[in-house]
Amino acid sequence: MLSLEGVSSGYGKIMAIQDVDIVVDKGEVVVLLGANGAGKSTLLRTISGALRPSKGRIVYQGQRIEGKKPHLIVEMGIIQVQEGRGILSRMTVRENLEMGAYLRTDKEGIVRDLEWVFQKFPRIQERLNQNAGTLSGGEQQMLSIGRALMAKPQLLLLDEPSLGLSPTLVEFIFESIQELREKDGYTILLVEQNANQALHMADRGYVLETGRVVLQGTCQALWDNENLQMAYLGKGVRTPGN
Repeated sequence: MLSLEGVSSGYGKIMAIQDVDIVVDKGEVVVLLGANGAGKSTLLRTISGALRPSKGRIVYQGQRIEGKKPHLIVEMGIIQVQEGRGILSRMTVRENLEMGAYLRTDKEGIVRDLEWVFQKFPRIQERLNQNAGTLSGGEQQMLSIGRALMAKPQLLLLDEPSLGLSPTLVEFIFESIQELREKDGYTILLVEQNANQALHMADRGYVLETGRVVLQGTCQALWDNENLQMAYLGKGVRTPGN
């Protein structure tokens, strides 16, 4: 569905990612692990068109998309949920959700999908007419994902969805992501520092260090890697499948 081939990208002369090769197949959840500054968010921004790669190819459903404008990539079905949620804080919850569907013209479908988002995240329905900036951090994350879903994405890019949330809300967000894959058939590329949670729900993963892929494989293979265990996994954590 998506492949990056030798992609380098960054800011000016500084390359935050270098010669990155990544593949995401339809229906998968693929996780990107790495420390702060490893280049994970830069990689997502390059896929979504916010950054133009200096070299390499990005192919989505058979079409090259590197260098395309962000709104054209959105029209193709790639939607990013930014780190820090990126909600429109002075607009209401309803207005934020409607903004997610701004490229759509199927009014009946929009109403139907709005109800579907409310089923997934009942708490944001309870706050429909509140300004988004008054929501708690967990509610803002639900709204951010809900707004992305209103665009009917085929590929969902999630950047640190558990950041700053309580353990209970982290569990809920990960359960929601897993349901999007298993029940709703979404394909998801997930950037996450919570390796424990991410490796339990993803199919495969990549580890970035200083802008380069240094490990890749199934989540079980990554889990069994001693270097990754030392860097990202604490003692006493459950192994995948348990």
